[in-house]
Amino acid sequence: MNLLLDTHIFLWLNQSPEKLPFDLLELCKDSANTLFLSHVSPWEIQIKTNLGKLDLNVPLHKMIETQQRDNDLKLLPIELAHIYVLAKLEHHHNDPFDRLLIAQAMVENMPIVTVDSKIKLYTSVKIYGL
Repeated sequence: MNLLLDTHIFLWLNQSPEKLPFDLLELCKDSANTLFLSHVSPWEIQIKTNLGKLDLNVPLHKMIETQQRDNDLKLLPIELAHIYVLAKLEHHHNDPFDRLLIAQAMVENMPIVTVDSKIKLYTSVKIYGL
């Protein structure tokens, strides 16, 4: 199954796997699943790192390279179709990064792995983690 990782999930997988609920950790480790990371997540991580709101144990590019090598992580580019869906998306969540992740999940018909309770308000998206 294809799974879109929320930014928190990606960070916890890399820096603090003990923070992940056991079932989500197992879901991410299951080789039958393909993990996807949206380009929006590294963008968000880099901005928060530059602003001093986030400290990384290793450089972002190393984090992504490690996950690509160890877990066959796939990167999901931002497409115009993802952006166009934002026009129809309810405003349950104000975070632009999360809103774009939700739009991508809708367009790609891919569940999101998250612990963000606001995302569960979007009934058009399948969610693992809540």
